[in-house]
Amino acid sequence: MDQTDKLTIGQFAALAAVSVETIRFYQRKGLLPEPPRRGGSIRRYGSADVERLRFVKSAQNLGFSLDEVAELLKLEDGAHCKEASSLAEAKLVGIRKKLSELSRMEAVLSSLVNACHVGRGKVSCPLIGAFHSAN
Repeated sequence: MDQTDKLTIGQFAALAAVSVETIRFYQRKGLLPEPPRRGGSIRRYGSADVERLRFVKSAQNLGFSLDEVAELLKLEDGAHCKEASSLAEAKLVGIRKKLSELSRMEAVLSSLVNACHVGRGKVSCPLIGAFHSAN
């Protein structure tokens, strides 16, 4: 048993760069197990807990919601690659759609900002005008 098998919740949170409340929230959501109280009233966390939290944070960093992370955790034994791939493909479709929307938004906003820089004197602001004339 190494030092990471004796972590208090505060030490576990600090090691994972999250708050204690985040760990408790993940436990309520079923993403992290709640270890039993051994030898007193303090729960101890180990390397398996650290690894599971890293899994959760890695999935979140790729845009997976906590519900999606819970689904991925059910598949983490590695024998369900097809199901995991389906979840990832659905996420990828959503990300590509968001990228397309963001690209469109960037082009429109860039055009409006450029129009604002071109305007001189007492002219109506093209940016404000565009918002007034929008649907």
